[in-house]
Amino acid sequence: MTSGVRVRPFRQFVVKVHSRCNLACDYCYVYEMADQRWRSRPRVMSPEVVEHTAARIAEHAHAHGLADVEVVLHGGEPLLAGPAVIEHLVTAVRSRVPARFSAQTNGTLLDRRFLEVLLGLDVRVGVSLDGDAAATARHRGDSHTAVLEGLSALRSPEFRPLFAGLLAVVDLRNDPVRTYESLLAFEPPTVDFLLPHGNWSSPPPGFGYADWLIAVFDRWYGAPVRETGVRLFEEVVHVLLGGRSRVEGVGLSPALQVVVETDGMIEQSDILASAFEGAAVTGLHVARDSFDAALGLPDVRARQAGLAGLSASCRACDVHAVCGGGLRAHRYREGAGFDRPSVYCADLYRLIRHVRGRLARDLERVS
Repeated sequence: MTSGVRVRPFRQFVVKVHSRCNLACDYCYVYEMADQRWRSRPRVMSPEVVEHTAARIAEHAHAHGLADVEVVLHGGEPLLAGPAVIEHLVTAVRSRVPARFSAQTNGTLLDRRFLEVLLGLDVRVGVSLDGDAAATARHRGDSHTAVLEGLSALRSPEFRPLFAGLLAVVDLRNDPVRTYESLLAFEPPTVDFLLPHGNWSSPPPGFGYADWLIAVFDRWYGAPVRETGVRLFEEVVHVLLGGRSRVEGVGLSPALQVVVETDGMIEQSDILASAFEGAAVTGLHVARDSFDAALGLPDVRARQAGLAGLSASCRACDVHAVCGGGLRAHRYREGAGFDRPSVYCADLYRLIRHVRGRLARDLERVS
């Protein structure tokens, strides 16, 4: 089905500079779900792997005529790698190709010393925070105070330009509007709500994610002024109005992300770790293989196949162009693979229909 797919070059490189974390979030797909290969990986990316990674990123960009690329520092907790490793990677990549850098952190290690380094390197910072203190304590332990201190430093006038936004995992026990407003208090440029990772063999906790998201959407969309961006809602609206999605898990745009682990292994989206051990494996390594080699793999082609990569039931659905089948990891069933709708199919359908209805009513009023 996907053999004739036109492959697109990778544009986002997720680089795991550190493979461990200083928190123990109980929903973490890296440490708490099916794939436990992190236990055998080096804690920190070595200088040699950094150089190989930078060279391969530049090779890929030059081969495909990319004006620039996006590099996301990830982990584990990327700040555990320390300023020297981060500075080495950023300078090694940028000495070869223009690149935009960001780091996704739990925020507990953000302080003036680290922020000065990140400011000097022009590395934007996204912070993971699930809401208020009670919401945070459900899954992320006693980390709320430390994150608030980190966010306070990040939001100071000197470092505010680095603030990329907040990422929160949905928990149905947390009041949706109160959760949104607690995040809104930090004046984030954007908020990214993530559904907890699960699949048909390991279902997510609870039911009713559409109701939760719809409550937040109505609060966000109905505000008299734009208070922040909410990535999921903005992408759904953008596709409904005829645009193309810019993120995996919404729309039919090809997935353009690839991962480099601390040991230099090239892998698919690390979210696939929630499905089964080895789901993201390509068998490729930056010391010997190009990123183009990954583009030829069947699983990578499937993530870029758009409509052809969806199950028959998804292709027959009236919102498939907006839903895009959801995240590939959420479609998995043991023994049957990924050829099915998302485990969140019903929730995504209801959310998209709701958003479409709100937009239709508003467009009718102004027409």
